[in-house]
Amino acid sequence: MDQKGEQVYVGSIDQGTTSTRFIIYDKSAKPIASHQTEFTQFYPQAGWVEHNPIEILESVRLCMAKALDKATADGYNVDEGLKAIGITNQRETTLVWSKSSGLPLHNAIVWMDARTTGICRRLEKELSGGRTHLVETCGLPISTYFSALKLLWLMENVEGVKTAIKNGDALFGTIDTWLIWNLTGGCGGEQTEPGLHVTDVSNASRTMLMNIKSLSWDEPTLKTLGIPIEILPKIISNSEVIGKIGIGWPITGIPISGCLGDQHAAMVGQACKKGEAKSTYGTGAFILLNTGEEAITSTHGLLTTLAYKLGPNAPTNYALEGSIAIAGAAVQWLRDSLGIIQSASEIEELANKVDNTGGVYFVPAFNGLFAPWWRDDARGICIGITRFTNKSHIARSVLESMCFQVKDVLDSMHKDSGEKGEVKNEDGDFVLRVDGGATVNNLLMQIQADLLGSPVVRPADIETTALGAAYAAGLAVGVWTEKDVFSDEAKQEKPTTFKPKLDEELRKKRVESWCKAVSRTFDLADLSL
Repeated sequence: MDQKGEQVYVGSIDQGTTSTRFIIYDKSAKPIASHQTEFTQFYPQAGWVEHNPIEILESVRLCMAKALDKATADGYNVDEGLKAIGITNQRETTLVWSKSSGLPLHNAIVWMDARTTGICRRLEKELSGGRTHLVETCGLPISTYFSALKLLWLMENVEGVKTAIKNGDALFGTIDTWLIWNLTGGCGGEQTEPGLHVTDVSNASRTMLMNIKSLSWDEPTLKTLGIPIEILPKIISNSEVIGKIGIGWPITGIPISGCLGDQHAAMVGQACKKGEAKSTYGTGAFILLNTGEEAITSTHGLLTTLAYKLGPNAPTNYALEGSIAIAGAAVQWLRDSLGIIQSASEIEELANKVDNTGGVYFVPAFNGLFAPWWRDDARGICIGITRFTNKSHIARSVLESMCFQVKDVLDSMHKDSGEKGEVKNEDGDFVLRVDGGATVNNLLMQIQADLLGSPVVRPADIETTALGAAYAAGLAVGVWTEKDVFSDEAKQEKPTTFKPKLDEELRKKRVESWCKAVSRTFDLADLSL
């Protein structure tokens, strides 16, 4: 409640790679109700990953309704007290839809999808700067990861997209844009205005089409790639009143006032200021270091991206990012494809049955490797297997693969940012803040601290992505101030700290073995089936 005794709430739509959640927070930023549902993953070919955009919309609708019902049943007057909605989403995932019908013209192409490898190779040959031709303007290398390449594939391969662009009926967007357009009116009607076609600076920064300095669509890039600016959404900040939710949704008339890509939302949820870093462990793993108002160009395989811009006139915070394609997805692979575990939560117990991997190293380069390697020709391997190897060793090697990949990224960050670019604790250690569903695994967190040789801090509420979107929305409508979000005093519950226990010499040997394993993954994409 606020000072007048009024119940005050903020909702957060968290649309991830495998599931959607809606969480309702009270004024103290504690969750009072939530609902989560998974949706279908489509794999049309090896390396291809798609989502049904209509199914994603329906998952949002369901989660909203169920969370509201739970809150009401528990005595919370959310109908009267809900002040704002924030949105956070899987980044880079790309779709094009019809302005007139509101229907997608193809399934959404997911961020980890690798079908654009051929387009990447073509552009690298055609452009004078090769793979890094656009880095100076957008901060990103040419890669299957980013939205522009997925959009080019749709423009070149889907007749419906070609026709809609020609007729002025096509709208492009990442998932945030798709959600906001539908939530604020969609196609419109007799009594409703059409939906708002917008995206925020963090999601726009992942398309390869936004100028990282001006925060606007880069016209030379659009001309080079042949992408018409008319199909692109308007770029806005992460925290401002965008529009109100229209009729036909479980909530209506409530302002959408916060929007961030999932990793940027986690930075806000973790209150990462300049010099501080967080790692989110989900389907992939994403490590971001806030570099303040300076956009640092990496020379060690990292990306220059937005951290957040909390208002139209607020300063822009930038970040160095290392993106890891496969983290928790490797655990899902053990469960769904190999049947080694029945649920993701079982992996900790199974891996704890052995003290080490028995010399087994697993590199989950299922669709190539992202930062800092950027090898789309890499494929997954499991090496060091002997007759002694059992499923516990395999399980532990999967957990270690997440932690080794995070260490690779952090090593690059240390080199790029230097001593002055990082904040250290009173013991002189650089602290990694962690969040995401996989961080409930205590063994994973201890392995991470051991391999880094520095502390890992897990907050009491590990779902900081949804919290960050709620904070952004609440900031825009006055529910919270930046002091509420970023001051240490604002954090009410004590985090858990994991300190390294591994001998330094052994750590070095294991890192060397990991790097040898990574090198074995290269140039395997053309193996005959």
